[in-house]
Amino acid sequence: MDQLRVLVVDDEQELVDALVERLQLRGIVADGVTTGSAALARLQSGGYDVVLLDVKMPAPGGLDVLREVSQRWPDVAVVLVTGHGSRQDVETGMRLGAAEYIMKPFDIDALVGTMLKSADAKGSSRRG
Repeated sequence: MDQLRVLVVDDEQELVDALVERLQLRGIVADGVTTGSAALARLQSGGYDVVLLDVKMPAPGGLDVLREVSQRWPDVAVVLVTGHGSRQDVETGMRLGAAEYIMKPFDIDALVGTMLKSADAKGSSRRG
């Protein structure tokens, strides 16, 4: 089986570092960045199945990044994450193409399951 490749995007460096480490311990290839601009630059190199994306970040915010990912990389699943979500953010995110939307704090194993399901639904190159 090919490994799941995940890009973690959150403006909190400590959270990015912790998530990348915990995902790697579970056999997932994970990278992390702390800005939307860095995420878009990293995605240009390709190879990601899932973007784990914080909604509330300085410009470009999560929904702006989601819009760009959906247009430029339609086979990449985006899982939105926030600790400060609103119903409007959920509706907008889903309309823009997010595969899932989860709230912080979250269970890491449930998160991994959500990412696997989302990647499979998008038809990622990863196959089990």
